[in-house]
Amino acid sequence: MPRLADQQKDFPQWYLDVIQQADMAEHADVKGCIIFKPYGYALWEAIQYDLNRRIKALGVQNCYFPLFIPESFMNKEKNHVKGFAPECAVVTHGGGKELTEKLYVRPTSETIMYPTFAKWIHSYRDLPLKINQWANVVRWEMRTRPFLRTLEFLWQEGHTAHATKEDADGMVNAALTMYSDFDREFLALPVLRGKKPDHEKFAGAHYTLTTEAFAKDGKAIQAGTSHNLGQGFSEAYDVKFLDEKGAQQRPWITSWGLSTRIIGTVIVVHGDEKGLRLPPTLAPTQIVVIPIYKTDAEKSSVLAACRDLEKSWSPTIRVKIDDRDEKSPGFKFNEWEVKGVPVRVEIGPKDLEKKQITVARRDTSEKSAMPIDAASASAMESLLKNIQETLYAQAKKHLDDHTKEASTMEDLARLIEEGNMVWVPWDGTVESANAVKDKTKATIRLLPEDDRPVTGKDPVSGKAGTVMALYAKAY
Repeated sequence: MPRLADQQKDFPQWYLDVIQQADMAEHADVKGCIIFKPYGYALWEAIQYDLNRRIKALGVQNCYFPLFIPESFMNKEKNHVKGFAPECAVVTHGGGKELTEKLYVRPTSETIMYPTFAKWIHSYRDLPLKINQWANVVRWEMRTRPFLRTLEFLWQEGHTAHATKEDADGMVNAALTMYSDFDREFLALPVLRGKKPDHEKFAGAHYTLTTEAFAKDGKAIQAGTSHNLGQGFSEAYDVKFLDEKGAQQRPWITSWGLSTRIIGTVIVVHGDEKGLRLPPTLAPTQIVVIPIYKTDAEKSSVLAACRDLEKSWSPTIRVKIDDRDEKSPGFKFNEWEVKGVPVRVEIGPKDLEKKQITVARRDTSEKSAMPIDAASASAMESLLKNIQETLYAQAKKHLDDHTKEASTMEDLARLIEEGNMVWVPWDGTVESANAVKDKTKATIRLLPEDDRPVTGKDPVSGKAGTVMALYAKAY
């Protein structure tokens, strides 16, 4: 196989090489779009399966709304439209004729869902309304990168309506907690939680909460967001209900989403110089077994041993025997390392003589012998659990080691250039945030979720900081 680009010297090319050599995706003939190959799509299927379970546990039901949105629907919420207009794809012709009303290809679904909410919601008894859809979205991005930023991507978007702000706030926080738990438990991703500054919030939102992961190249990456949309969308789309006293009210609406961008996040957080490193919970194949033999007699006995192991580990463990004769063991080792399979098991004639297997861990690159009798399903499950925990611990240490604090512009610029996320006192003005961006290319990723003490003055304006802000370069 071709060698990957050096992760330390050329991270962007390393990222593209990993996607290509792990056979995850390839560029489509439509510029800015990708083709999800089976291995890459298997990751999204696993994400869907686990996250869908968590979404339903919040009392949310799945549905599906149209891909096309009438222009008149889009124009009802001016702030929302203004935020998305540059990224929208618009259909002007259909059936060989010019349309009487343009149709927008879904950039997000608020504007197509909420007119229907107006039909569904009439009384406080209809609330809360909680729905989610798994769908594709189109945003006309100028600079694209597979998974991280594409013209079309896949996602889930939850939308809920509530009688009170307090109930909506609870939903926004519950969705964010669901994402951070999912990131930690399923993807082994440590994330920081917080609130977006107003100039970075979702278009038309009352406020936006976010989870931010940290890549190995020193950039932050948004993992999932949750928005309290307030009552503005209810007003725009005439969603109303009668409360318990018979008075007319506007519901508070929330939306929250996670996309296939999370696959790119897993690559840039966990990947190493050999390629992908997949958490066992996510990995399509958790253990790959490589038989090693030269003669037909050796092949027969080695493959029999491989099948015995596969039988003893299945169905609780996802196992694959790579018995391709046309590929050498060395080629297979390299290929499965690039694909990020958590455990590689090697079995050859000498291993059979010693009644052992050779076990290689992808997370630490450690390789050791294990007696076949000790390689029970429970033992391998424990190993996979340990690998999951180790990947999280490694990523958490990297995040912690690169989260700093600064009080001067000089220190902030230096720490950002060195590949860190940096807490800085902020005076709350867009002008100060933009000045930092102009000098360092770093933006405010989030404001603290807790009452983090404000230490000092804004390094741009010299005014007293009103809140601590976390700056970082970002994807």
